[in-house]
Amino acid sequence: MPQPPKSSTPDVSTLAPYFLGAFGENNDLFEQVLVELVRDHVYWRRNFHPDDTPPISTAAQFDPAYQARVAGMKRELHRLAAQLKRSVPTFHPRYIGHMMSDLLLPGLIAQLVTTLYNPNNIVEEAAPVTLALEHEAGQQLCRMVGYATDGTQVPCASGHLTSGGTLANDEALFLARAVKLAPLAVREACRVTNVWLEPTLEDADDWTLLGWPTARSLALVHRALRAPELVAALQAARVETLGLVRFAEAHPLTSRLVVVAPASAHYSWGKAMRLLGFGEAQLVLVPTREGRMDVGALEDTLQRLEAERRPVLAVVGVYGTTEFGSFDELHRVAALKRQERSFWFHVDAAWGGYLPSLFREADGSLRSKEAMATTFRHFPSERVHRSTAALAEADSITVDPHKLGYVPYGAGAFLCRDRRAFELAMQQVAYVFATAADDEARYRNAGRYSLEGSRPGAAAAAVALNHRVLPLDHAHYGQLLTRSVQACESLYDQVPVLREHLAGLAHVAVPFEPDCNVLGLAFNPVGNRSLSVANAFTRKVFEALAVHPADQSGGEAAFFGSCTTVPLKHLERSEPGRLAGALELELEAPDAGGLFMLRHTLMNPWLLASPDDSPRTWVDAYVTHLESLVRSLLR
Repeated sequence: MPQPPKSSTPDVSTLAPYFLGAFGENNDLFEQVLVELVRDHVYWRRNFHPDDTPPISTAAQFDPAYQARVAGMKRELHRLAAQLKRSVPTFHPRYIGHMMSDLLLPGLIAQLVTTLYNPNNIVEEAAPVTLALEHEAGQQLCRMVGYATDGTQVPCASGHLTSGGTLANDEALFLARAVKLAPLAVREACRVTNVWLEPTLEDADDWTLLGWPTARSLALVHRALRAPELVAALQAARVETLGLVRFAEAHPLTSRLVVVAPASAHYSWGKAMRLLGFGEAQLVLVPTREGRMDVGALEDTLQRLEAERRPVLAVVGVYGTTEFGSFDELHRVAALKRQERSFWFHVDAAWGGYLPSLFREADGSLRSKEAMATTFRHFPSERVHRSTAALAEADSITVDPHKLGYVPYGAGAFLCRDRRAFELAMQQVAYVFATAADDEARYRNAGRYSLEGSRPGAAAAAVALNHRVLPLDHAHYGQLLTRSVQACESLYDQVPVLREHLAGLAHVAVPFEPDCNVLGLAFNPVGNRSLSVANAFTRKVFEALAVHPADQSGGEAAFFGSCTTVPLKHLERSEPGRLAGALELELEAPDAGGLFMLRHTLMNPWLLASPDDSPRTWVDAYVTHLESLVRSLLR
């Protein structure tokens, strides 16, 4: 595809006020606003019942013991500041490693200042301001992925913050289990009370009820929780009350529940299976093809599980893998679900969750692929565009604001397409709410149904402020992510040049074509056929790009990167042959366990700027450095 005209490239100056900068260019702005808001906080303290006697007297500040304690506190803080200089310089364009970068100033300052107020987003009484900000941020994220948020309609989505993507994935599995097993509990409650909400319930067996679509199960639960004569019996019959063992004794099929995910899924899914008592053995992994779930293999897997009468609790799709930012074909997974499949469809978009802002107009409509092609050379592919549109069909989605949301750790988010699912996690049963206003209020109090209890309101302030300053559409927040994707395209387009320059010395391959702003690179010295030797060489390249805090300060290396290993057993059968051809390796040998490679995350918005006022960019400088590094290691 030809390179777009320069006018299509966003003016980087539009982002200039929103970052502290690699050289602290906005230090005056940062200090001025921060000091102003800290003083405002102190003013609030001084004017809250100003007639009270201050508990810390003015005279105490002149006491020698007081001053000695201040000196000790400062000494430890200065020691900490010195130690922190060994941190990873994620703010600089020389860092293209892990999923970390410089932070957006609105969210950073909002979090620092809100921490002074220390709100706990568990209930409105403890956080009347930031709990509302969390609800606002959750609804903004829901609309960005295409969910409807009109409370008068069904389904109506809702979202809230978590400490990170792992907890959001845990919550997805927790809710999926609650929804999948709820019809069994409702049927039992109906038997005990002889109050039948649906005539079909009485004769339905467990396999039939476990095969109900999510929408039908939620509608039944919604009715049952508002039938006072059923509530006590329903609570007593639920898996959350009985536990997995006793529930499985009454419903043996539930002991065979499985979760299906791609082999590229984050390791948190194995932890979630252990945490919720299913066991990691019940996590069925589908092979990948070119870094993405093989949907044909998924369909075969679902048919096999159905033939074995093993109920599928959930199917997980990935919108931005941890290794390469690859997108599964979510539109094809959604199509499978529409074919009367009963699984809960969850999308793990911890990495790519903010990329839908590139696809959104200000009115929330989806941009066409043709409109986006004027800005990018390759992005988005037809697959990526269709997968983004399919996000609206997922039952739940994980998003990490502390990744492409450019806010401090830890701020994850969990989004649910139909908020009625949260009723199964609420600590206060649904029937106590009598009015529509109450019905809305309980969804604003995420502390009542989230897996976490105490949660920092400062994180909610950070996320909401970023969204207010840069709304989640292509003309605002999308401008930041446009720079990131374009930087990846630039690096990808220079790989053939690097390959040409290293011809006769080393083979260079991009194992999986990038879908967004993450790119992997693998090397193999010419003449070598052993995967272990190729991996050892690429590891040497990585060691020269790695951060070694014990040995040096963060500023001594030329560039900083990260790495990953892809197990060959997780690949679709034809994949090893493709990789072997690209790197001229023998992958059938005993040492062929996994492919080690460099992993580049191109988040920094200044990667296409020049490091030295020349036409070359930071990406150009990195490729030159990488070539020099490979040559030196081959000598």
